[in-house]
Amino acid sequence: MATLLLEDGTIATDQSEIASELAPLGIHLKHYDPGTSLLFPHLLDQDVLTDTEKRYILELHNSAMEFLQQENSYLWCDLFSLHPGSPHLPTAIATYSRYHTHTSAEPLYVLAGEMIFGFVRADGTQIQLLVQAQDYLVIPADVEHWCSPSASLYFKGVRYFTTAEGWLPTYTGTQLSDSLNKPH
Repeated sequence: MATLLLEDGTIATDQSEIASELAPLGIHLKHYDPGTSLLFPHLLDQDVLTDTEKRYILELHNSAMEFLQQENSYLWCDLFSLHPGSPHLPTAIATYSRYHTHTSAEPLYVLAGEMIFGFVRADGTQIQLLVQAQDYLVIPADVEHWCSPSASLYFKGVRYFTTAEGWLPTYTGTQLSDSLNKPH
């Protein structure tokens, strides 16, 4: 389940409280357990997956979560996988760990591991959201945010695409708030 860190150091774990904090940004967060992870737990623990294993996970996930694609008109999805030995880990961190926006929505379903997202509110304050397995997050177009794997550097998730351009970032130059990096 997701955890939210506010700029004043307050930590929220209640899902309705988190939803109300994210609502002004138009961010949608739900927790869905379709049970599909029980069909491939060994694959979720595996660092490296073959293309066949990735397709298997996506097919099972999509069969259970088809309503997401229908409700949101997603064109396609892929399996995004990071682990400490991922050859593309430094590039992924460098690409997405700076504040940016996208021209289309950024929907993501977490299969395993964790990812941290930072958001800028209308008043300029910043918040951080930790999403975990079975969390479904939709960041609308033009919402300023960044993301990075947690310290475990382990993550598997299904990314949904609503446009042919995918998730191309437009960097904003906003700096991460120092108050979110200091213990309270």
